[in-house]
Amino acid sequence: MANPLPRYNDPVLPDSRDIELATQSSQRLAALFAKKKENEPVAINIADGEKIILPFGAIKLLTELLSQMASGNAVTLIPIHKSLTPQEAADLLNVSRSYLIKLLEKGKIPFEKVGTHRRIKAEDLFKYRSDLETDKKAALDELTEQAQDLEMEY
Repeated sequence: MANPLPRYNDPVLPDSRDIELATQSSQRLAALFAKKKENEPVAINIADGEKIILPFGAIKLLTELLSQMASGNAVTLIPIHKSLTPQEAADLLNVSRSYLIKLLEKGKIPFEKVGTHRRIKAEDLFKYRSDLETDKKAALDELTEQAQDLEMEY
């Protein structure tokens, strides 16, 4: 019997052959992606001659997924409305569970209680991560500007 497809949230850890294929595929998709207009569907021919039409957003996601696999990273898909446990959320942020709990208790990331258990919406976690990245970039831009004003070499 054939192996069943993994569930959407089962991590996929690429082996060396996967990494090689992902590297080639991501480069080809990125080149294709650069030629397409926003929201223009993409047709892909598969080995048996069948053609698959993919939405533009799927190509964006697939390109990123393949880039991550090409780097040897495990990948998974998380629906935006999924509720996460604190451990799942901590893993996604690459922080400890106790640090995540502190963020929750300080109100940095919204959460709800289901009985005695905390649940974090993936959407809220991704917003927090995006805001954090924006803040980091702003801080680095400010430091760069200050270094230039002071004519410091870096």
